[in-house]
Amino acid sequence: MTAGAVGFAGSLASVAILTAAVILGVVLTLLVSRLLSATVLKGVPSSFALELPPYRRPQIGKVIIRSVFDRTIFVLGRAVAVAAPAGLVIWLLGAVKVGDAALLTLLADFLDPFARFIGLDGVILLAFILGFPANEIVVPIMLMTYLSTGKIVEYENLGQLKEILTANGWTLTTAVCTVIFMLFHFPCSTTCITVKKETGSLKWTAAAFLLPTAAGIVLCAVAANLMRLFTAVF
Repeated sequence: MTAGAVGFAGSLASVAILTAAVILGVVLTLLVSRLLSATVLKGVPSSFALELPPYRRPQIGKVIIRSVFDRTIFVLGRAVAVAAPAGLVIWLLGAVKVGDAALLTLLADFLDPFARFIGLDGVILLAFILGFPANEIVVPIMLMTYLSTGKIVEYENLGQLKEILTANGWTLTTAVCTVIFMLFHFPCSTTCITVKKETGSLKWTAAAFLLPTAAGIVLCAVAANLMRLFTAVF
Protein backbone atom coordinates (compact mmCIF):
# COMPACT_ATOMS: atom_id res chain seq x y z
CA MET A 1 0.00 0.00 0.00
CA THR A 2 1.37 3.42 -0.94
CA ALA A 3 1.97 6.22 1.53
CA GLY A 4 -0.84 8.20 -0.08
CA ALA A 5 -3.28 5.33 0.39
CA VAL A 6 -2.24 4.93 4.01
CA GLY A 7 -2.67 8.66 4.58
CA PHE A 8 -6.11 8.63 2.94
CA ALA A 9 -7.21 5.62 5.01
CA GLY A 10 -6.02 7.31 8.20
CA SER A 11 -7.89 10.50 7.33
CA LEU A 12 -11.02 8.50 6.52
CA ALA A 13 -10.80 6.68 9.85
CA SER A 14 -10.38 9.99 11.70
CA VAL A 15 -13.45 11.43 9.97
CA ALA A 16 -15.45 8.29 10.78
CA ILE A 17 -14.46 8.39 14.47
CA LEU A 18 -15.27 12.10 14.77
CA THR A 19 -18.62 11.64 13.03
CA ALA A 20 -19.49 8.68 15.26
CA ALA A 21 -18.60 10.74 18.37
CA VAL A 22 -20.85 13.61 17.26
CA ILE A 23 -23.74 11.27 16.45
CA LEU A 24 -23.29 9.47 19.78
CA GLY A 25 -23.39 12.80 21.61
CA VAL A 26 -26.59 13.89 19.84
CA VAL A 27 -28.34 10.54 20.36
CA LEU A 28 -27.46 10.35 24.04
CA THR A 29 -28.52 13.96 24.57
CA LEU A 30 -31.94 13.18 23.10
CA LEU A 31 -32.27 9.99 25.14
CA VAL A 32 -31.35 11.70 28.42
CA SER A 33 -33.72 14.58 27.63
CA ARG A 34 -36.50 12.09 26.98
CA LEU A 35 -35.70 10.23 30.20
CA LEU A 36 -35.69 13.41 32.29
CA SER A 37 -38.94 14.59 30.69
CA ALA A 38 -40.59 11.29 31.60
CA THR A 39 -39.29 11.24 35.20
CA VAL A 40 -38.05 14.15 37.30
CA LEU A 41 -39.24 16.82 34.86
CA LYS A 42 -42.62 15.22 34.17
CA GLY A 43 -45.35 17.84 34.29
CA VAL A 44 -42.91 20.74 34.59
CA PRO A 45 -43.81 23.37 31.97
CA SER A 46 -41.00 24.51 29.74
CA SER A 47 -40.77 27.44 27.40
CA PHE A 48 -38.17 29.16 25.29
CA ALA A 49 -38.34 32.78 24.20
CA LEU A 50 -35.80 34.44 21.97
CA GLU A 51 -36.05 38.19 21.68
CA LEU A 52 -34.11 39.93 18.96
CA PRO A 53 -32.99 43.45 19.88
CA PRO A 54 -33.71 46.26 17.44
CA TYR A 55 -30.97 46.75 14.88
CA ARG A 56 -28.79 49.79 15.44
CA ARG A 57 -25.65 51.02 13.80
CA PRO A 58 -22.63 49.72 15.76
CA GLN A 59 -20.86 52.27 17.91
CA ILE A 60 -17.14 51.59 17.97
CA GLY A 61 -16.60 52.98 21.47
CA LYS A 62 -19.34 50.87 23.04
CA VAL A 63 -18.18 47.77 21.19
CA ILE A 64 -14.64 48.19 22.51
CA ILE A 65 -15.81 48.88 26.07
CA ARG A 66 -18.18 45.89 26.12
CA SER A 67 -15.47 43.66 24.65
CA VAL A 68 -13.07 44.73 27.39
CA PHE A 69 -15.57 44.17 30.19
CA ASP A 70 -17.30 41.05 28.80
CA ARG A 71 -14.20 39.26 27.49
CA THR A 72 -10.89 40.53 28.80
CA ILE A 73 -11.92 41.20 32.40
CA PHE A 74 -13.95 37.97 32.52
CA VAL A 75 -10.97 35.91 31.32
CA LEU A 76 -8.60 37.64 33.74
CA GLY A 77 -11.06 37.15 36.60
CA ARG A 78 -11.34 33.46 35.75
CA ALA A 79 -7.54 33.18 35.66
CA VAL A 80 -7.19 34.78 39.09
CA ALA A 81 -10.09 32.96 40.74
CA VAL A 82 -9.72 29.49 39.20
CA ALA A 83 -6.71 28.95 36.95
CA ALA A 84 -4.06 30.35 39.29
CA PRO A 85 -5.03 28.21 42.33
CA ALA A 86 -5.46 25.18 40.08
CA GLY A 87 -2.03 25.77 38.56
CA LEU A 88 -0.51 25.99 42.03
CA VAL A 89 -2.13 22.69 43.06
CA ILE A 90 -0.95 20.95 39.89
CA TRP A 91 2.57 22.30 40.33
CA LEU A 92 2.69 21.12 43.95
CA LEU A 93 1.47 17.65 42.98
CA GLY A 94 4.19 17.43 40.35
CA ALA A 95 6.96 18.90 42.50
CA VAL A 96 6.34 17.32 45.91
CA LYS A 97 7.69 13.79 46.15
CA VAL A 98 7.07 10.93 48.53
CA GLY A 99 10.12 8.72 48.30
CA ASP A 100 11.12 8.65 44.65
CA ALA A 101 7.63 9.30 43.23
CA ALA A 102 5.78 12.58 42.82
CA LEU A 103 2.34 12.95 44.37
CA LEU A 104 0.96 13.22 40.85
CA THR A 105 2.29 9.76 40.01
CA LEU A 106 1.02 8.27 43.27
CA LEU A 107 -2.48 9.62 42.68
CA ALA A 108 -2.42 8.26 39.12
CA ASP A 109 -1.39 4.83 40.44
CA PHE A 110 -4.24 4.93 42.98
CA LEU A 111 -6.81 5.66 40.24
CA ASP A 112 -5.29 3.19 37.78
CA PRO A 113 -7.35 0.03 38.60
CA PHE A 114 -10.70 1.77 38.13
CA ALA A 115 -9.41 3.71 35.13
CA ARG A 116 -8.24 0.47 33.46
CA PHE A 117 -11.71 -1.02 33.91
CA ILE A 118 -13.23 1.80 31.85
CA GLY A 119 -10.52 1.66 29.20
CA LEU A 120 -8.34 4.53 30.41
CA ASP A 121 -5.38 4.64 32.77
CA GLY A 122 -4.75 6.46 36.03
CA VAL A 123 -2.91 9.31 34.33
CA ILE A 124 -5.79 10.04 31.93
CA LEU A 125 -8.42 9.94 34.67
CA LEU A 126 -6.34 12.14 36.97
CA ALA A 127 -5.80 14.62 34.13
CA PHE A 128 -9.56 14.93 33.65
CA ILE A 129 -10.06 15.50 37.39
CA LEU A 130 -7.31 18.11 37.63
CA GLY A 131 -8.59 19.66 34.39
CA PHE A 132 -11.88 20.61 36.05
CA PRO A 133 -10.90 24.33 36.18
CA ALA A 134 -10.32 24.35 32.41
CA ASN A 135 -10.60 21.43 29.98
CA GLU A 136 -7.77 22.88 27.89
CA ILE A 137 -5.17 21.64 30.37
CA VAL A 138 -6.19 17.96 30.35
CA VAL A 139 -3.71 16.88 27.65
CA PRO A 140 -0.81 18.98 29.07
CA ILE A 141 -1.38 17.38 32.49
CA MET A 142 -1.26 13.92 30.87
CA LEU A 143 2.07 14.75 29.25
CA MET A 144 3.38 16.27 32.48
CA THR A 145 2.62 13.02 34.33
CA TYR A 146 3.84 10.68 31.59
CA LEU A 147 7.12 12.55 31.18
CA SER A 148 7.59 13.30 34.91
CA THR A 149 8.60 16.86 34.12
CA GLY A 150 7.09 18.50 37.22
CA LYS A 151 5.53 21.19 35.01
CA ILE A 152 2.84 21.43 32.36
CA VAL A 153 4.26 20.82 28.90
CA GLU A 154 3.01 21.04 25.33
CA TYR A 155 3.82 18.74 22.42
CA GLU A 156 5.42 20.14 19.27
CA ASN A 157 3.44 18.12 16.74
CA LEU A 158 1.03 15.21 16.48
CA GLY A 159 3.83 12.79 15.67
CA GLN A 160 5.56 13.57 18.94
CA LEU A 161 2.25 13.23 20.82
CA LYS A 162 1.67 9.80 19.25
CA GLU A 163 5.15 8.63 20.29
CA ILE A 164 4.61 9.74 23.89
CA LEU A 165 1.20 8.10 24.16
CA THR A 166 2.16 4.78 22.56
CA ALA A 167 5.31 4.64 24.71
CA ASN A 168 3.06 4.89 27.77
CA GLY A 169 0.80 2.00 26.81
CA TRP A 170 -1.92 3.65 24.73
CA THR A 171 -3.85 1.29 22.48
CA LEU A 172 -6.83 1.68 20.17
CA THR A 173 -9.08 0.90 23.15
CA THR A 174 -7.43 3.65 25.20
CA ALA A 175 -7.87 6.18 22.41
CA VAL A 176 -11.53 5.32 21.78
CA CYS A 177 -12.42 5.42 25.49
CA THR A 178 -10.57 8.72 25.92
CA VAL A 179 -12.60 10.24 23.09
CA ILE A 180 -15.82 8.94 24.66
CA PHE A 181 -14.91 10.23 28.12
CA MET A 182 -13.86 13.58 26.66
CA LEU A 183 -17.31 13.81 25.10
CA PHE A 184 -19.16 12.62 28.21
CA HIS A 185 -17.67 13.89 31.44
CA PHE A 186 -18.30 16.63 33.97
CA PRO A 187 -18.33 20.19 32.60
CA CYS A 188 -15.56 22.62 33.52
CA SER A 189 -15.77 24.93 36.51
CA THR A 190 -16.96 27.92 34.47
CA THR A 191 -19.89 25.93 33.08
CA CYS A 192 -20.83 24.70 36.56
CA ILE A 193 -20.74 28.28 37.87
CA THR A 194 -22.94 29.38 34.96
CA VAL A 195 -25.45 26.58 35.63
CA LYS A 196 -25.61 27.57 39.31
CA LYS A 197 -26.05 31.23 38.37
CA GLU A 198 -28.79 30.57 35.82
CA THR A 199 -30.76 27.96 37.78
CA GLY A 200 -30.04 29.19 41.29
CA SER A 201 -29.99 25.54 42.34
CA LEU A 202 -27.18 23.36 43.64
CA LYS A 203 -29.33 20.34 42.79
CA TRP A 204 -29.36 21.08 39.06
CA THR A 205 -25.70 22.04 39.14
CA ALA A 206 -24.92 18.64 40.68
CA ALA A 207 -27.14 16.96 38.07
CA ALA A 208 -25.29 18.76 35.27
CA PHE A 209 -22.04 17.48 36.80
CA LEU A 210 -23.04 13.91 37.58
CA LEU A 211 -25.26 12.89 34.63
CA PRO A 212 -22.67 13.24 31.85
CA THR A 213 -19.97 11.76 34.09
CA ALA A 214 -22.07 8.68 34.85
CA ALA A 215 -22.91 8.31 31.15
CA GLY A 216 -19.22 8.59 30.24
CA ILE A 217 -18.18 5.95 32.78
CA VAL A 218 -20.84 3.50 31.61
CA LEU A 219 -20.13 4.05 27.91
CA CYS A 220 -16.36 3.73 28.41
CA ALA A 221 -16.77 0.52 30.42
CA VAL A 222 -19.03 -1.00 27.76
CA ALA A 223 -16.77 0.06 24.88
CA ALA A 224 -13.59 -1.11 26.61
CA ASN A 225 -14.91 -4.52 27.51
CA LEU A 226 -16.50 -5.07 24.10
CA MET A 227 -13.22 -4.21 22.39
CA ARG A 228 -11.30 -6.53 24.75
CA LEU A 229 -13.77 -9.32 24.04
CA PHE A 230 -13.48 -8.75 20.29
CA THR A 231 -9.66 -8.81 20.53
CA ALA A 232 -9.72 -12.00 22.60
CA VAL A 233 -12.05 -13.78 20.19
CA PHE A 234 -10.36 -12.68 16.97
